[in-house]
Amino acid sequence: MAAKTFDMIVIGAGPGGYVAAIRGAQLGLNVAIVEREHMGGICLNWGCIPTKALLRSAEVFHLMHRAKEFGLKADGIGYDLDAVVQRSRGVAKQLSGGIGHLMKKNKITTFMGEATLPKKRTVSVKTDKGTEELTAKSIVVATGARARELPGLEADGDLVWTYKHALMPKRMPKKLLVIGSGAIGIEFASFFNTLGADTTVVEVMDRVLPVEDAEISAFAKKAFVKQGMKIMEKSTVKKLDRAKGKVTAHIEAGGKTETMEFDTVISAVGIVGNVENLGLEALGVKIDRTHVVTDEYCRTGVDGLYAIGDIAGAPWLAHKASHEGVMVAELIAGKHPHPIKPNSIAGCTYCHPQVASVGLTEAKAKEAGHEVKVGRFPFIGNGKAIALGEAEGMIKTVFDAKTGELLGAHMVGAEVTELIQGYVVGRSLETTEGELMETVFPHPTLSEMMHEAVLDAYGRALHI
Repeated sequence: MAAKTFDMIVIGAGPGGYVAAIRGAQLGLNVAIVEREHMGGICLNWGCIPTKALLRSAEVFHLMHRAKEFGLKADGIGYDLDAVVQRSRGVAKQLSGGIGHLMKKNKITTFMGEATLPKKRTVSVKTDKGTEELTAKSIVVATGARARELPGLEADGDLVWTYKHALMPKRMPKKLLVIGSGAIGIEFASFFNTLGADTTVVEVMDRVLPVEDAEISAFAKKAFVKQGMKIMEKSTVKKLDRAKGKVTAHIEAGGKTETMEFDTVISAVGIVGNVENLGLEALGVKIDRTHVVTDEYCRTGVDGLYAIGDIAGAPWLAHKASHEGVMVAELIAGKHPHPIKPNSIAGCTYCHPQVASVGLTEAKAKEAGHEVKVGRFPFIGNGKAIALGEAEGMIKTVFDAKTGELLGAHMVGAEVTELIQGYVVGRSLETTEGELMETVFPHPTLSEMMHEAVLDAYGRALHI
């Protein structure tokens, strides 16, 4: 059987792969995409999108309980977990179908099956109908990542869940243990805690949300504890004893081990890249701790072979994968794109309260040798936040004292995942404190706090 030839083949149709394929097609390349499971990958089907749908249900439920504060009446408030999950799956399905439509619209050839790289510039696809051989001058590996499983803490789908089980829960946990307080862990903790689960979060690092600025972590922790969560920092789950309907967790903290009983455990201890069974090593690709080693342009060092998204390492974010996809497609088409600066990529966590950040934390800025000016502004000083009934939160800015460069911005509170983009644009335009201070922010908006946090760094805040 003759091989089918393309200009560019993408392996994996997640937010990195499908975007790379679309950009390649826009630039006139003949593109093929290979996907073994779902168009849209983990992000659309089992990650970013369906979790936000669940969290929205939890947020509305939480607000219904606060009806009286807003002069409203709501009686007999309850929820139907199956219906909440069904809505989330419907949202994912709608978007996944949309990706298929985009592939057709952009005349991208889709192959559903398992891909391997038998030799340079060749992709072999095992489909229902047999094996297809495809060749291309440029191949983009965008195979993503999966949940990391720790020995003894492996998921079984019954008592111990990964994010996939947590997205389609068979029951509502009564007593829940969440292992890991990164974005995935804390979002699920937030969801189930809001719906009434007695929730304990165990974090091995010295604080929850360990990649965030220390002040933001502390603020978020206080809010979580107020909502009834138990937070255990500098703690490790050593083992899980499983019995019928219950799990006994052995948790070590400060040299002592205690046992606690739960009916459900969610393991969210990071991810590992899907690097196996592709034939990467045989081609000479370097792999470091389940991630493909690339240069700043996502090149693997093997001629014509690129790796993007989660498989190419941190930050493990869908928007980083998409941006890399665009960059690689442009490179392949002979353009001259800019490499991506990881420090200019915002991180967003959709727990309650939301958390968002970009750039350096205060500690990291000082470590890097900057003399800093730091500004803070609380939600309680903002008219819109008070009107919304969302007066808990803060915005923090970190500037270089000598140059006025915005080194980092960190937020916790209502809708901060939408606000952060203002600072992201500012950083990409290499803005200084003067320009941010001279910008007129509309009133009444939450965004005014972004202005005030800048003013505060320079001793000029107006409303505190």
